[in-house]
Amino acid sequence: MAVFLPFFLALILGRNLVGLQPGTPLILIVGICAMIAGIGAFVIGAVSLFKFKDRSSLVILAVAFGSIAILWFIMEVVEEITQLIRG
Repeated sequence: MAVFLPFFLALILGRNLVGLQPGTPLILIVGICAMIAGIGAFVIGAVSLFKFKDRSSLVILAVAFGSIAILWFIMEVVEEITQLIRG
């Protein structure tokens, strides 16, 4: 989670404030790193929640942010598929 948040903020700031276009190498690298970190936070948090019964607020927050990263990944994949179908 500590890696996901800075990458996610850099992605948002890079697109909104700096004006980097989607598909540029910098945005792609930062986005992929954010995805990997978010999905990793979800997996580790879920294991901690269910296997070790850890109910701390940071673990629950990690699972929430990881869920956001997974949903974001699914939306990106669906968007690319629909663009390929439309031609």
